[in-house]
Amino acid sequence: MKRRDFLQFLGLASVGTQVSTQLLAGVDKLPTPHLPNLAPSLDDKLSLVEGLNSEILLRWGDALNSVDKFGFNNDFIAFHPLSESSALLWVNHESVNPVFIKGTQRTKENVDLERMEVGGSIIEIKKEKNRWSLVKNSPYNRRLTSFTEIPFAWPEKIMGSNTAIGTLAGCAGGYTPWGTFLSCEENYDMFWGERDRTGKVITQSWLRWNEFYKIPPEHYGWVVEIEPKTGKAKKLVSLGRCAHECAAVTKAKSGKIVAYTGDDTINQHFYKFISDSESSLESGKLYVASLEKGEWISLNIEDQPILKKNFKNQTEVQIWMREAAKMVGATPLDRPEDIEFDPLTGNVLVTLTNNKVNKNFYGSILKISEKDNDPGSLKFTHETFLAGGKNTGFACPDNMVFDPKGNLWFTTDVAGDAIGQGPYEGFGNNALYVFLRSGTHKGKIIRAAIAPKEAEFTGPCFSPDYKTLFLSVQHPGEESPSLQELTSQWPDGGIPKPSVVMLQGPLLDKITSGNL
Repeated sequence: MKRRDFLQFLGLASVGTQVSTQLLAGVDKLPTPHLPNLAPSLDDKLSLVEGLNSEILLRWGDALNSVDKFGFNNDFIAFHPLSESSALLWVNHESVNPVFIKGTQRTKENVDLERMEVGGSIIEIKKEKNRWSLVKNSPYNRRLTSFTEIPFAWPEKIMGSNTAIGTLAGCAGGYTPWGTFLSCEENYDMFWGERDRTGKVITQSWLRWNEFYKIPPEHYGWVVEIEPKTGKAKKLVSLGRCAHECAAVTKAKSGKIVAYTGDDTINQHFYKFISDSESSLESGKLYVASLEKGEWISLNIEDQPILKKNFKNQTEVQIWMREAAKMVGATPLDRPEDIEFDPLTGNVLVTLTNNKVNKNFYGSILKISEKDNDPGSLKFTHETFLAGGKNTGFACPDNMVFDPKGNLWFTTDVAGDAIGQGPYEGFGNNALYVFLRSGTHKGKIIRAAIAPKEAEFTGPCFSPDYKTLFLSVQHPGEESPSLQELTSQWPDGGIPKPSVVMLQGPLLDKITSGNL
C-alpha cells in the first residue's frame, strides 16, 4: 500500500493533516492484495482478466425462429424477467456494413437486405445451472426492422404521417418502471440524410437508402418504446428528436416519470423530460441543460418567446430540438452518450465520449447532482466524476452499468480507424473497465475485458442476480476493405460476426458482492 493510498484510507489525503512519521514508517512495505488487471492489447480476440470467463449467446445471423434471424451490429441490451429462470432480452441492431451484407454496390436489392439487418431483436432466454441460452422458436422471438410500421405517439402528424416506416440506428436505450424497452435512434442521417427546417439537405446519406425510398428523415431520431411480449412499438415524439444515445428513466419525488437523454454529436446537448404522468412518457415538458447556470431550461414554446418567434408550434420544436436548444442557451457538450443513476448517491452520470474538434481526445464522465436529490428539480450542480487519459488508462467512455455495490462498469469507444494511433497509442483495443467503489481496492480501475480488432463493447446489462453480465461485441473488423482483406476474423474465423456474449466467473462475483 502506497503512502497516498494509506492517507486516503485514513481520510487525510486532502486535508493537509500532519501524520506521525512513525505511523507511516512501514506503510510502503505493507503487502497489497492482488488486483487482477489486463494490459492493453491489439490482438484480434476477446481477452478476459483472470477470474472471468465468457460464452457467446448469439451471433449475427443466428436463427431466432423459422423466419427471423439475429440482426447486425447488436448494441443496447435490456433484460425483462419472466421468471427466476427465464427472461426476454431486447437487443438493438444499430447499423450495417455493406461489405459484410451483400457488397457496397447501391441497388434496391442490397438496400432491402440492409434494411432487414437493423432495428432490434426480442429473444427469450432460459437459465439452467446458472447458464443462459436462447429459447429457439419461442413465440416471443421476433424482429423489428426498418420495414416495421410504427406509430407516432403524438397528437399531430409528423411530416404528414401518423406512422413511421421502421426503426434504425438504435444505440443505447432504457427500461421503464412499467416494464417496456426504450430504443434510441441515433445516427439516422447515415441512412436517410438530414435536412433543416427549410428542406435544405445538410447531411448526405452515406448508405444512400434515400435513392430508393422517399422517406422523410424526420421520421427518425426518436426514442422508441417497445412492449416486450408483443413487440408493439411507438415513437415518443415527446422526448424530442436528435441523435439519441440513451433514455434513462427514473421517478421524481412527486412520482412523475423523468427521462434523461443525450445527443451523441459534438457540441450537442443533454436533455431531461418530466412527464405529466406516473406511468407514461407520451406527454410532459422537455428541458435542456445549461451547465453554466446549473439550470434545466424549458423547451416549451409557451415558455420561451424566442421559440414562439421561430417555430410555428410545439411539434416543430420537437422535430428540430437541436436548433431550439441552441436558441435558449443550452450548453454544448462533448458527445453526451450513456446515462446511469448512481445507486450510492442518486447522482446522474453522463459519459462525454470525446470532442476531437476541441482537442478533447479522451472524454470524461460527468456527474449531475440534482437539487434536493430530486430528478424533478430544475436546478443542479455538476463536476467531473472520472476523466479519461493516460493517468486513468482509458479513453472515450461510452456505455455504463452499476452493480449493487456501486461499482461502475463502463466501456470505451475509440473509433476503429484511430485505435492504437496518435493520441490513442498505448490504450490498445476498446475495453470494458470497472471503477471499484467498494472493497479493498476502492478507487482503482480494472481493465476487465478487451474487445477484438476494431470492435467496441456496448450494452452492458446484468442479470437480476448479478451472476451474468451480458455484453455486445459490436462491429469487429469494421475497417475491412473487402471479404478478401478482413481486419478481424472474430469469433469463428472468416467473416467477423457481431455477437452478444455473457461474462461470468469468480471475479465477477467478488466485485459485485464487494469482496474484492
